[in-house]
Amino acid sequence: MKLEKYSFGIGDRFGAEGTAQLRAFLMAMEDGVEIVPVWNKSNREHTIIGTVPHDTRREADEAVRECGWNLSYYVDADHIGLATVDRFIDSGDFFTIDVADYIGKPADSERISKFLESMKRFKGKLEIPGIDAPFEITDDLLAGVARKYLFAIQEAGEVCRVIAAKKGDDGFIPEVSVDEAERPQTPAELFFILAAAAAERIPLQTVAPKFTGAFLKGVDYVGDVDQFTKEFQDDIAVVAHAVDVFDLPANLKLSVHSGSDKFSLYPRIHNVLKKTGAGLHVKTAGTTWLEELIGLASAGGEGLNIAREIYADAYKRYDELVKPYATVVQIDRERLPDPVEVHSWSSEQFADAVRHDQSCDGFNPNVRQLVHVGYKVAAEMGGRFKRLLAECRSEIEANVTLNLYGRHIKPIFLEGGGKGVTIDRKKLAATPRI
Repeated sequence: MKLEKYSFGIGDRFGAEGTAQLRAFLMAMEDGVEIVPVWNKSNREHTIIGTVPHDTRREADEAVRECGWNLSYYVDADHIGLATVDRFIDSGDFFTIDVADYIGKPADSERISKFLESMKRFKGKLEIPGIDAPFEITDDLLAGVARKYLFAIQEAGEVCRVIAAKKGDDGFIPEVSVDEAERPQTPAELFFILAAAAAERIPLQTVAPKFTGAFLKGVDYVGDVDQFTKEFQDDIAVVAHAVDVFDLPANLKLSVHSGSDKFSLYPRIHNVLKKTGAGLHVKTAGTTWLEELIGLASAGGEGLNIAREIYADAYKRYDELVKPYATVVQIDRERLPDPVEVHSWSSEQFADAVRHDQSCDGFNPNVRQLVHVGYKVAAEMGGRFKRLLAECRSEIEANVTLNLYGRHIKPIFLEGGGKGVTIDRKKLAATPRI
């Protein structure tokens, strides 16, 4: 398998929005840009919601049939390791190998010595096309990369070999994720991480580094946009150079694990892609679940009531729900309204609080982040929640499609998309619907 130039990872907690998501890609095709969808769902999400990996495969296949999609599409075993890979092998063809638990664990001394010996040729000034200043490669830098990342990349190699034993060497797309390290990788460190991947014979097609700044769940980027832009452009140059030097797959590209809605970065990403001609994989996580909640609230009646209940329960269970996501949310609890107040909100007030429109006075990023991690509450409602998802189809599907196309795909991939979100609703109405 060879991943296309542009690919987009789409999360769907409850597996109900595959067709609505795919319509956004059809709209992009009509605008002249081919982007392939990658449905992703982690083992943690499956466990919380009570689904299995084959449910995600079924959702993707059904959406493709419904929409008449004739390009490639993939199902991502999201953030897997040796302990979880087996249950995803049959249904997945894209594997995000998460090595976060192994970063900083030392490899054995013999392997470290072998790696350092093989990298000696790069000591001194390392010049990479597309980056103005050369990097000074020292013994300390190489030893630091070996100590921090070598064992983790070896672990990724073990996962790849497990997958290849079942699917064949060319039967899957591997991504290695190092975005959950404690600090960002420098471009020079990323270069040697890719060297280690090549030594492990990982047929790497995307790599997800950690960038400067905070990539929080469901809200905009927190950090220096100029610094991110430089890192992003430098990392693209590093990937291109590493492909040539280490004989990595020619289509290797960066993956940005956005946590969704990094609106301030999208125009910068677009400009760098246009300048360099590079490919990109973006992962958007749980935006779809929030659009479902907004759709329920906007429908009024029982939909609004269940949205209020989800918030009230999430508010009460704050510590439980936030704990697994503590490193990727920043919630000011003092700015969370009391559930009694929320119970009096209209449909418009609830939707305004959650919808990510920073120009809206009612938008509350703290409410948005809390309900983002509160999908467990909805899962526990079982049939009642699923029934309302079905009953409020029209409102929810429009939200999902327009959010994915207008707020994400368009600013990143389409010329002029960063100048403001405009939606052609006639175009939306003409695309396939459930």
